[in-house]
Amino acid sequence: MAAPKQSGIAFVVSGPSGAGKSSLCAKLREARPDIHFSVSCTTRAPRPGEQDGRDYHFISRDEFNSWIARGDFVEHAEVHGNHYGTLRSELLGHVQAGRDVLLDIDVQGGMSVRKAADSDPLLAKCLELIFIAPPSLAELEKRLRGRGTESEEIIQRRLGNARRELAAWGDYEYLLINDDLERAAHALLGLFDTLRMAVKRMEKGEFYV
Repeated sequence: MAAPKQSGIAFVVSGPSGAGKSSLCAKLREARPDIHFSVSCTTRAPRPGEQDGRDYHFISRDEFNSWIARGDFVEHAEVHGNHYGTLRSELLGHVQAGRDVLLDIDVQGGMSVRKAADSDPLLAKCLELIFIAPPSLAELEKRLRGRGTESEEIIQRRLGNARRELAAWGDYEYLLINDDLERAAHALLGLFDTLRMAVKRMEKGEFYV
């Protein structure tokens, strides 16, 4: 018996800054190391511990603009004064080959990917959108301040953006409240494993051979 062939999942995890999406994605990658992590491009400076090519592709604004002009991004957005984008090569080639791809992107980027899927049948077939939300705005502020890496001005900007971004949760397929990292990570892993069984991404035909 051979399992049906299937395309990969474009597993988009997004939410406001401080919701914990990157921590949850790290847990998912640890549990499912075969998933391909889509490394986004950004014009912001690296944070402590981040590595170029592993966490992000850190590039200049001029480089970013030239890649936009070439059509290299499936989505791109300006967030908190910096530019972020997902390369087509980091996404579509992998899912077409049957590999699952994890995207850790902001809410604006998630909505851009959703819009791109309207005119791309392959992307529409593989796309799954998961919104990560904090249990409260007070907890979100606590997490942002706990980073100890950003000025008061940036923290207030992120909180203002978060209030607007939280209104987008209804445009996603799934909502996960990150009130406890281990519990939320377990739920995210369960969702991923369930979506791997979706018939819509499998080639129809004889099952038993």
